[in-house]
Amino acid sequence: MNNVIRVWDPLVRIFHWSLVLAFAVAYLSGDEENSLHIYSGYIVAGLIIFRLVWGVVGTRYARFSHFIYSPTAVATYMKDLLAGRPPHHVGHNPAAGWMIVVLLVTLAVITVSGLKVYAIEEGLGPLADGAHSMSIISQALADSDDDDDHERHEKPHHDDDEEEFWEEIHEASSNFMLLLIALHVVGVVVSGRLHRENLVKAMITGNKTDIPGA
Repeated sequence: MNNVIRVWDPLVRIFHWSLVLAFAVAYLSGDEENSLHIYSGYIVAGLIIFRLVWGVVGTRYARFSHFIYSPTAVATYMKDLLAGRPPHHVGHNPAAGWMIVVLLVTLAVITVSGLKVYAIEEGLGPLADGAHSMSIISQALADSDDDDDHERHEKPHHDDDEEEFWEEIHEASSNFMLLLIALHVVGVVVSGRLHRENLVKAMITGNKTDIPGA
């Protein structure tokens, strides 16, 4: 008889769904110069920092040490997956574990590149130089959400080539993130069907099925 086991703690579940929402808002508002995109970007950054910390000091299945496997283990798992008989893992399987790592790294690149663009364009944010570097959002952007007729403050002098460089990284990494999300969803669907698990429900309730001998 299969046993129901608590796998995902509340903080992991809150992190997961908060990240889904924050990234969606940030991506969809990316073409607009407003505070919504910036605030959602800061939320993503905060969530990444939390997950890195929780991956070290968190609960059993949340720790990186529990789901980061060797390349050999990943290759073996993928071979078994293609054969239609992958072993069951209570937490992240070897492929999913490395997907989580790649997702976090990509999100970090998106966040840092976005902060660099903001620092160059507005002279604000943690990566900016000068007296306003501690301001996370320009007052002009905040005011523009309420009144589009307010004049934007004068941008500081910046290097156009550097700005373009970081903008390209920001856009490319954001689009790459969409590919990773698609692969992640496919992995969830395939793994769920092979093991007859509802993995979306598991990330809501925190519970999964522990198959004896797996």
